[in-house]
Amino acid sequence: MDDTSLNPAHSNAPSAKPNWERELLEKLALEALREQRLRRRWGIFFKFVFLSLILFGLYQFTDYGAAEIENLGRHTALIEIEGNIESEGNGSAQAVIPALNRAFADAGSVGVVVRINSPGGSPVQAGMINDEIGRLRKAYPEKKLYVVVDEMCASGGYYIAAAADKIFVNKASVVGSIGVLMDGFGFTGLMDKVGVERRLMTAGENKGFMDPFSPQTQKQKAFSQTMLNEIHQQFIDVVRKGRGKRLKETPEMFSGLFWIGTKAVELGLADDFGTIDTVARDVIKAENVVDYTQKEGLPERVLKKFGAAVGYGAITSVWKGNAPSLR
Repeated sequence: MDDTSLNPAHSNAPSAKPNWERELLEKLALEALREQRLRRRWGIFFKFVFLSLILFGLYQFTDYGAAEIENLGRHTALIEIEGNIESEGNGSAQAVIPALNRAFADAGSVGVVVRINSPGGSPVQAGMINDEIGRLRKAYPEKKLYVVVDEMCASGGYYIAAAADKIFVNKASVVGSIGVLMDGFGFTGLMDKVGVERRLMTAGENKGFMDPFSPQTQKQKAFSQTMLNEIHQQFIDVVRKGRGKRLKETPEMFSGLFWIGTKAVELGLADDFGTIDTVARDVIKAENVVDYTQKEGLPERVLKKFGAAVGYGAITSVWKGNAPSLR
């Protein structure tokens, strides 16, 4: 008799779990499947959290400045113009004009204050804002509009300010610069020295006269100067109309010079000294100040923060660099 037949435990060992390899593989496969499902759930969770953060950011930074302001009681309406007067941003007509309209139309506003801190900019944008202030003052004769100057109200900024009922400044504010400029660069001499040939093709003899790589003729210079003189005269007319008999004209007043606040008051370019709070409290008699300024939305902030507008700036720099400017 075989010894193994006398040992039941030994004789039954191979047949106790004949499919143990398959069971082990199934367990491993199930464990891998559970791990995959767990990773998928965590992935969905983190995606949901990330999306929630984006939505929260949009909610926080979305421009609500354009929303209607209602039921605020008797108050002074405030609109701020900060920085350059340009076709985009805080100093553009598309941002300032809607804010002006809301401020005048609100039944609770008893007066409007425009705070300006600007070195100037586009005569087109400044002209549109000036015209709209004039229209609104006629449409709402019971509401006065006052300008309060911060650090600077020069050139295009003053073009806007001239439309106000009164202009208030600080003693050290910079005011004036009633003039127009158009600047650029010419590289023709440098190109000749380094042996670079400019190949510019145009239809129309003056089509490329603002090109910095092409020479400028006397005829083209005279044309540019005539255009600047016309815009300058428009600026002068706006100041004379807005300031009226308060203006004490001097030979230098429209030369592009600027003055501090004390001299501006003396020349009639400004009326008095004051701040937003003093004008609201002592002039308008409504201390509650409500800001109607149209703020930048999230897309603009993101573009500026990360410099995504560089490409657009490069495309428009040739024209913008040579465009007439109230600065």
